[in-house]
Amino acid sequence: MATVRTRDARDTSPETGSRGRAVFLYGALVILPAVAVVLLLAVRGHAAGGDRTSSAAAPGPDVYGRLLLALPVILLVGQGCAALCRRMSQPGVVGEILAGLVLGPSVLGLLWPFARHWLLPDELMPPINVLAQLGLVLFMFLVGHELDLRRVRGRGHALLVVSHVGVAVPMLTGVVLTLGLYGPFAPAHMDFTPFALFVAVSLSITAFPVLARIVAERRLGSSTAGSMALVSAAIGDVTAWCLLAVVVTTARHSSLLGVGRVLLLTIGFCALLWLVVRPAATRLLSGGERDGRTARLPEAAVLPVLLVGILLSALATDRIGVHAIFGAFLLGVITPRRPAVARAAAGVRSVTETLLLPLFFVYSGLRTEIGLLSGGWRTWLWCLLVLVAAVVAKWGSTTAAARSVGLPWEDSMLLGALMNCRGLTELIVLNVGLDLGVISPTLFTVFVVMAVVSTVMTSPAVSAVQRFVRSRATGDTSSPNLSMTH
Repeated sequence: MATVRTRDARDTSPETGSRGRAVFLYGALVILPAVAVVLLLAVRGHAAGGDRTSSAAAPGPDVYGRLLLALPVILLVGQGCAALCRRMSQPGVVGEILAGLVLGPSVLGLLWPFARHWLLPDELMPPINVLAQLGLVLFMFLVGHELDLRRVRGRGHALLVVSHVGVAVPMLTGVVLTLGLYGPFAPAHMDFTPFALFVAVSLSITAFPVLARIVAERRLGSSTAGSMALVSAAIGDVTAWCLLAVVVTTARHSSLLGVGRVLLLTIGFCALLWLVVRPAATRLLSGGERDGRTARLPEAAVLPVLLVGILLSALATDRIGVHAIFGAFLLGVITPRRPAVARAAAGVRSVTETLLLPLFFVYSGLRTEIGLLSGGWRTWLWCLLVLVAAVVAKWGSTTAAARSVGLPWEDSMLLGALMNCRGLTELIVLNVGLDLGVISPTLFTVFVVMAVVSTVMTSPAVSAVQRFVRSRATGDTSSPNLSMTH
């Protein structure tokens, strides 16, 4: 037994000695150097910091951290308002617009200014705007890709008449309104001509993206009125963007030759997409399939190539001077409807409609101050007059034009109700006008109210027209039965 204990003592003593050396080395080579580094930094920082404290600028706000905090709040408020609007038979996009008003100076800024500036400081506006514009570009590609031009084939003349009448009559109404709006609402430095042109363009707008969402939610995409509304809104908005280019050119006191340049470049870009990009996209975007000896892109590469094409098309029209969203829309129209592309588009849609697009409504709401309308009864009277003139001019002219080209009264009224929707595109135009200084913040708020109300009207108006059509159809089918009974 003594021998065993002696062997155990001999075996454990080296282990004990090794542990002691490890502790000593760790303390000497790790802990002591670490303590020395901390002390040196503290002493050096204290000595050098005293001279620089007075001259050092205060650190700016943590924009990245603030953005990570603001985005969940924006999404939650937007989804909550959208769900509430859907329960009230309104499209979810109306709730997203109202969420922007709730988080902006009109509601939160009025009730709790500190919370509004803490949650959404001015430093967050540029990154929010960039994300919002990216969301618009991606969404407009989806709208163009889902647009089925075969449903309106053979109606080109009717589409041209309906879309351009729906632009011309509201523009004339806007110029007439400007005679009274110019004095109390125009900025001091703004001439009458660009101001009048901007008001005219603002009344002629149809919210293409919002209209597309309403058509999709109401399942009107397969109907004649729904398809014609989408194409007419596209034609009308392209015309309105060209007219807006005239406004921008006039407001900046540049030559009108620039407008002709914009039109020629736009036509050239459309030809390039149709003649070159469309055949190439048809050959490539098939998800790894082969057709003869022509190889296709693997399906994993479809989404990256699609995103590159969307961004480059948007960049092209932005540089031309129309707007980035129309480049994305035109690319969506010519992109082939293949299963691989449809799967890639589904991934784009999930991120766009959930995260990016609601940011634009919040951004516009942050620039809207309902309190600016508290200047007296005349301001509210002008707000009501602008709303009535915009609705009557757009809805009435579109309905009359559709009826004149041979559409039934039911489809004509439904088309007029859909074209009266102004929400998203109107907000884009208004933000452009406010940035250029063409309109005042008060008139910006007046037109935002008009855009919101006309958008809210769209869904109930469509329901009313559909009920009228159903009741008329029931009456038509019941009359023969009654006559047969007698």
